[in-house]
Parts: sequence; structure tokens; C-alpha cells
Amino acid sequence: MKRAAGVCLFGLAICSVVTAAERPISIEAASKEVSRYQRLELTIRAEAAGDNPYDPANIDLAVEFTSPGGKKLSVPAFFGQPYERRQVERSGRKAEWLYPTGMPGWKARFAPTEVGAWSCEAVLKDRVGTARSAAVAFQCTASADKGFVRVSVRNPHYLERDDGSPFFAVGQNVAFITDSYLGAEMIGRLGAAGGNFARVWACAEDWAMAIEARKSAWGRSWAWATPIVLAPDRESYHTGRLCLKLAGDAGAGATIAPCHPVALRPETKYRFAGRIRADDGVDVSVDLGGPQTMAGKKDWAAFAVEFTSKPGEWWLGEPRLKLTAKGAAWLKDLSLKEAAGGPELLWEADTDRPTLGVYNQPDCAMVDAIVEAAERSGVFLELTLLTRDHYMPLLGHEHGAEYDRAIALGRRLVRYAVARWGYSTHVAAWEYFNEMDPGKPTDRFYAELGAAFEAVDVNRHLRSTSTWSSPSKDYRHPRLDTADLHYYLRPSEAAWKDAVAAVQGRWKMMAENVKGRPALFAEFGLADNQWQRAPETDKDTEYLFLHDGLWASALSGFASTASAWWWEDIHKKDMYHLYTPVARFMADVPVTAATLRAAAATADKGLRVLGLQEDGGAYLWLSDPAASWGAVALDGKKPAEVSGAMVTVPGLDPGAYRVEWWDTREGKVVKQEAATAAKEGLALHPPAFTRDIACKVVRGK
Repeated sequence: MKRAAGVCLFGLAICSVVTAAERPISIEAASKEVSRYQRLELTIRAEAAGDNPYDPANIDLAVEFTSPGGKKLSVPAFFGQPYERRQVERSGRKAEWLYPTGMPGWKARFAPTEVGAWSCEAVLKDRVGTARSAAVAFQCTASADKGFVRVSVRNPHYLERDDGSPFFAVGQNVAFITDSYLGAEMIGRLGAAGGNFARVWACAEDWAMAIEARKSAWGRSWAWATPIVLAPDRESYHTGRLCLKLAGDAGAGATIAPCHPVALRPETKYRFAGRIRADDGVDVSVDLGGPQTMAGKKDWAAFAVEFTSKPGEWWLGEPRLKLTAKGAAWLKDLSLKEAAGGPELLWEADTDRPTLGVYNQPDCAMVDAIVEAAERSGVFLELTLLTRDHYMPLLGHEHGAEYDRAIALGRRLVRYAVARWGYSTHVAAWEYFNEMDPGKPTDRFYAELGAAFEAVDVNRHLRSTSTWSSPSKDYRHPRLDTADLHYYLRPSEAAWKDAVAAVQGRWKMMAENVKGRPALFAEFGLADNQWQRAPETDKDTEYLFLHDGLWASALSGFASTASAWWWEDIHKKDMYHLYTPVARFMADVPVTAATLRAAAATADKGLRVLGLQEDGGAYLWLSDPAASWGAVALDGKKPAEVSGAMVTVPGLDPGAYRVEWWDTREGKVVKQEAATAAKEGLALHPPAFTRDIACKVVRGK
């Protein structure tokens, strides 16, 4: 069989190109048995004819599954780089060390939803033709997993699992992840405290985890002034190829500073290579364990220098390229690999690497680790996928070429996300953007991406997005499943010192604008008037604002608690315990009951009552407005004890009820009593409390 040479894309080697349609393709399952809803990983070996493994129009590799009942399902495969991952000290602290192991290749991930005998085969479609592997069989056994998160069938304002059990989201943001060990620790602490929801960005540009965004060794998004120029040759004027330019006096140059610090193995020989062109008499030096010089030439010339890492040397550092004399030099095709060969380590130095349409493999490995941490911790993720600031300029005109390009790129990215993480029941929702401009004509974009998800996501995860103001037209989009709210308490707002009143106001707005879908309170916190962390946060040492925000949102009608921002504060100050009481209280609240509605309860003594009720039960939270977080933490008022209060709950079916009074800080029942609802309602008498107390009224003695 005649073969063409292999190609390399952005530091990722792709299988050699072949010219015949009949070529080897095989699929191997990591196990012959997998539990229901658990991950089965498959390795696919194929020779693909193409140069972009991230574009299914170029290389389309999928796995066709046959269920025990004979149903056919097609799941896309993904191209990825495997990594060794560990914690290694860097600059005096432990840091995540990611080192590529072996060459990248193709995998597929699948979670069977039906117990019994399954089979699967890989199908490759490319410019040569179609190739199909032999079938592989595996067995699916029963498990206790409740399945994926859905919009409730009985009450579409809330969420449920595949087995019909209610899912009420209690959690926070863990948005900017720079180290997946730390991110996993935060998610683990959240889960241990009873939380079950975390919103995680996989789109944080170059300051944190982002699977599709600019990652460059030559600059940062917040100050993008780089030494990258058009290469000085005739070919580049036609192709647009770029290179690195160093110019100035002797010693002028550029520092190699990737967003991901380059990991090394101690006592290993490396080869730093590329091409150089320079003015007469100008060379370029670099210190790689000792000074090395690349000789400048009038025309492009290849160079290669080797060095050996020292014992205990786990990081490259940030070497500087410097001119040896006054003038200019140009560098391109920079590469760092082990001298014996292997994956590219300096992929961020590629000056021609596009921002969109390729996926940052270290960041993808970090997302893998975060999803696995969520699975271990019982936490469900809303994964934010698309880097807004790269897509937003393309979405200005709905029928323009740039808009079409955004759709094509978005479809590719959602396919990759589904292929790599769509197996997991702990991915609750895909979020397209964080805070898109609400004025952009995004309806067609969401329609097209929604259709793309429906075509490839066999598990039908929820789809969401957010805008930087509410209400949003997206709350009505037929291919978005939730309505996501972001809201911050700020000094410029009248309710700034009263989180309960503020949340009530937000719920009123959402109730008026959201019909037939869950409303997620996806961001919440104390901010100054410039949307930065409010210094008053440090005065609220008990985080009373968050306590109030959690309880008020849980019992207003939202499908989630208010999800705190500034997760580093929560972690540093160990405020995870705030989630435990509300999680315990909400654990058996039947939020998916068809008759669930806003409680009509009222109270005397000026108390506020928020709650939910159905015909046979009520779930209430009472709070003292005189003891708001601002009054206590900022104004120094000591909360007074509330005693002798009465609460009236109309609308319950007449009969006997069991009443539980809950301590909202301990998350436990402090008093139980029997009560009888008459036709005109049920009268309750809470025990003495300070600030707030919760109550469950359940049918039965």
C-alpha cells in the first residue's frame, strides 16, 4: 500500500496519510464490563487522511454502539494527548506538573444506559473514504447511579435525574482553574459539605483553564503586544505565515513565557530547534542550562541545540532569546522535544497556531481531572465552553460570513466536548458563554449549536448560556434548557445591605420572564460598584450575606441556590459549612411535584416568610429583616431574639401534619410537633430564634 508522509498539526502528530480506502482500523475497550452510567474508554487506532483532527469535515471518527435492545447510537471520538500528572514544587509551592506521555491519538468515551450485552465498532470517514473496524463486545451491569440531570417532566421549573428523583442544585462557582489539583480540592470540599453543584469555566482565555483560547509564549490577552510579525520572505506574503522578530541593540530579545509552565523530566536530554534568519553579524543566544548560540544566516536556516536537565529540574523556566549584536533576527518553527523524540513541549511558541478551531491539550487534561473530581465528590458541573471575547466579534451580523464561521467553529467545539466529557452524568449542563452581550443577535447561533448537540450528544445534557444583564431574550430560546441569572449585591443598589430583599427582587423579575424552564442562580456575591470584590466582604466574618442568599434563593422558586463567586475566599476562609444546612433541608423537598408553588404563608412581628408548598406540605424559611447581613456586619447591630411569633399557612389540605423546626446553621431539627390544618389554614408557632429559622410541614402525624 502506498503511503504519504505523516503530518504534524500544532505540535500534534497525526496518523500517516494513506491513499487507499482500505486501511487498518481497530478499537479496543479498556474493560469488557462496565456499570450502568459509568465510563467505558475505548482506544482507536486508525490511519486517517487529513490534517486537522479537530474538524469532522476533515477527519470524522465515531463509534457506533448497539444496545441490548438493538438500538444504534453514534458517539464521536476525540483526538487527545495523554499526560502524566503530578504535583511538583515550583517557586516555593506545589504546582500541577503535566508532561505528555507518548504520541496523541484517538479515544472514545461512553456511558451505557441499559443493562446487558453491548457491541461497538469504529467508523472513520475522511477524504479517502470510509473504513470500519471489527466489532467489540462488552457487558453493562447494574449500578446505583441515578443518571443524567434533566428538566423535570412533572414540574419544568426544576431539575431531576433520569430515575425521576429531584435534583436541587446547591453550590458555587469554581470558575478560574489554574491548577486542577486545587480545583479538585475545592470541589471535594464542596461535596463533603453537602454541595452538589459547581459552575466551572473551560473558557478562561490565557489566565486559567481554557480548551479553546489563545495560549501563547509571547504575550497575554490583557496586554497583547508581541514580537510576532509577518515572516520576511515572499512565501509568507502569500501564505500569511508569521514568525518571531528580535530587534535592537545587543541583548535585546524576547522571553519564552508560556501560559502553561513547560514541564521537564530531570536528567533528560532535550533538543531545542527551529529556523533562523538574521542581519549580517547577528546571532541569537539562549540559556538552556548554559549559554547556547544559534547562528544567524541571510536566508532561513535550520538550527538545533541540545541540553540535559539537571537532577531535580522539573521545569524549563522562562529562558530569554537575545541578540548577540545590534540588528534584527527572525525565528520560526520553534520546537522543544526530548532528544530521543516524542511530543512537542513548546507548542505555545508556535506563532501560526490559530486561536479558534484547535483545542489546548493540557487544558483538556485539566478538564478531565475536574470532571473526575466531581464524580468522586458527588458534585454536578455546569461547564462553560466558549471563550466569549473571541466569538463575540464574529456574532455582530446574523447573516454575515463571520457569523457563519462562528457557527462552524462552535459546532466543532461542542462536538469535541461531547466526545470527551459527554459520557459523564456529573456534567449537568453545557454553558455556551459566560455573560454574552445581550444585544448580539445570538438566536440563530444557539439554534444551530443546539441542533449540533442534539445530533451528537446521545445523553442530551442540558444547554445553557448567560448574558451580562437580565432579563434576557435567551430565557425564551427553544434550544436553551435553563435561564441563568448573575446578580451581585452592590453599594449603589437600595437592597445592598439586605440579601433577602435583593434575592426576592431577582426572583420576582425571573418569575415574570421565565416560563416553563428552570431558573439557575449562577453567580452571586458582594461586589463594589465596579463589579470587583467588595472590601465589605471582610467585615462580614460569618458570611451572613451568603447564608441569607442561599436560603432565600432555595425557597423562592429558583432551581438552584445562589452560586457564590469569589470561590477563593470561601476556600481560604473555610466557609463550605454554609452549604450543609441548606443541602440537608432541601434534600427531601419535593421540588418536582406538579402542585409545588410559592407558599402563601404570612407571619406577624414583621417577619418575612419565603417558601414553597404543595397540597400536602409546606417548606418555609422565616427571617428577621432587622437582622440583615448589613445591619449586623456593617452597622454593628446585635440581632434580637424573636419569640412568640405566629405563622399562618393557607392552602393546605385539611388534616394532620408533622411540623419540623430547623436550625439553619446546624442543619438539624430542633423541635418537632403535631399540627392540624383547618379549612382556613394552619397556624404555626416557631420556637424562639435569632435571625432566621426554617420549617417543614409534612402530611401525617
